[in-house]
Amino acid sequence: MQLRTVLATTTAALAAAACLAATGPAQAAAPVSHACSPSVSLDRFSDALDKTTYDGTFVGNLSALAVDRDGSLAALSDRSSLFSLDARTLAPKSVVPLVDEKGAALDSEGLVIDRDGTRLITSETEPSIRRYSTDGTILDRLPVPASLQVAPAGRATSNQTFEGLTLMNGGRTLLASMEYALSGDTAGIVRFQTWRRHHGRFELAAQYAYRTDAAFLGVPEVQALPDGRLLVLERGFTSGVGNTVRLYLADPRHATDTSGVENLTAQSGVRLIKKTLLTDIASCPTLGATAKQPQPNPLLDNIEGMVVTGVSKGRLEVLLVSDDNQNAVQTTRFYYLRVRS
Repeated sequence: MQLRTVLATTTAALAAAACLAATGPAQAAAPVSHACSPSVSLDRFSDALDKTTYDGTFVGNLSALAVDRDGSLAALSDRSSLFSLDARTLAPKSVVPLVDEKGAALDSEGLVIDRDGTRLITSETEPSIRRYSTDGTILDRLPVPASLQVAPAGRATSNQTFEGLTLMNGGRTLLASMEYALSGDTAGIVRFQTWRRHHGRFELAAQYAYRTDAAFLGVPEVQALPDGRLLVLERGFTSGVGNTVRLYLADPRHATDTSGVENLTAQSGVRLIKKTLLTDIASCPTLGATAKQPQPNPLLDNIEGMVVTGVSKGRLEVLLVSDDNQNAVQTTRFYYLRVRS
């Protein structure tokens, strides 16, 4: 009797173990993939600053990011505010108001913190690039080619001019990306303007052409890499569908200087900036993100800002931020990416 009891108990235990082995993997939580593509993974995202205020200023409308000299994170609002954020927690530490020479607000879109701590900031309505001190005092203003100015002075469209801004070549070259094409240029071909540092001032230099994947996609941000290549964001919005945001690796080093080309129409003899798709952000894992309006992926929003926060042996740490336009159905969201370049 005891033997039969032992055998029965053993048989039941083995059956239970077999059942657990068969059902265990299905019941266990599958590991979450963070891969967006073979080259890009999403570590995490943060909505910590969404619809918050600091010192009476709305924390949102963020269009550009930069790493300051003390390691903090600078975040530029297109409503004329420059925030300093804790790089680890994103908690705001200070805010500086920005205005033009007449005291009027800017449509501030691009940001670079120069090696002496001055802030180079674009406004896309004129367009302009001004140098500011840390307290928001205007120091000077860079020259802008006539063709890149807003019509009727030039061939650009207001709110479609300088969006991205970055320093290249160890700080010797400044590059600004137009968001959309000039009048007379083929839709989807946008111009990247550069300035060379000479005796402490930036002077106009070469210009290059970059083609977006579709005419509805603009270039909201560029970031220079140590080897002379660029990270380029392409972004667009389709009503009822949501945002398209793609990240590219681009190489301007063999592109044609287009500063003397009046109309860019894909003519022969003009070498565009070469680019390689790194990822479509819609292919990233959601990681539990939610969206307040239709999106191809609930992780997506109106991504406008980008900064490289770390470089190590061909691997980049890249931080993105979305501009919520102070809109109830949009989100201020930070995205932490790892990129193999």
